[in-house]
Amino acid sequence: MKIPVRNLGIAPNAWAVNHTFADITRSPQIPQPVILSTETKTLRLDLAKTAILVIDMQNDFCHPDGWLAHIGVDVTPAQKPVQPLQILLPELRNKNVPVFWVNWGNRPDLLNISANLLHVYNSTGEGVGLGDPLPSNGAKVLMAGSWAAAVVDELQQLPQDIRVDKYRMSGFWDTPLDSILRNLGRTTLLFAGVNADQCVMATLQDANFLGYDCLLVKDCTATTSPEYCWLATIYNVNQCFGFVSDSQAILNALQQSPGC
Repeated sequence: MKIPVRNLGIAPNAWAVNHTFADITRSPQIPQPVILSTETKTLRLDLAKTAILVIDMQNDFCHPDGWLAHIGVDVTPAQKPVQPLQILLPELRNKNVPVFWVNWGNRPDLLNISANLLHVYNSTGEGVGLGDPLPSNGAKVLMAGSWAAAVVDELQQLPQDIRVDKYRMSGFWDTPLDSILRNLGRTTLLFAGVNADQCVMATLQDANFLGYDCLLVKDCTATTSPEYCWLATIYNVNQCFGFVSDSQAILNALQQSPGC
């Protein structure tokens, strides 16, 4: 039997084909099992099936000249994940764990944004809301391609990283995130970013509902909300939606992986 010579699709969800034959068995991934400590259990997980989602670490939410700061929010807590992410992300990339940047990045015409969502972010209709220019620099709030929607300068994005624009608090709503993860065979998701009780939690919950294994990276996540919101987030992740760990525990786990 002639062996197909061309691959169609993204590994591991790829076929090998030629003009008469298609191999739809899909090549298996080589497992990279590691042991990870969490707040509730010790996990055995496979790095070959793992990805990290970094959510909303962008200027509008984290920078003192961004939108949240403009409307009076102290964004200092939102900057806390930067340092641990600077350490963790390169190590994950070294283990071929994909880094996803999941950011608000609206269409310029806001045609997919409903009135109730606009109201949440501009309840009087007279403030600076989605798509409006920031008075300080003219950047349009949470618009794809604008400074406002860009990842903060302190976090390096590399060409192999994957970027997904989102239009709601959940990164899975009306986006290709689920399709990309399934094509890549990634079923265990690490969650980082801001705000823990809002966009991070909404994305994590939707991931749980879709059947992904979810792990919140505590020190790589933060919120500008009151402390009780943070505590409720940690409680609910542990209780209902997955596991909670931290970047040091993940770094310790990575040291077990082949190649260290």
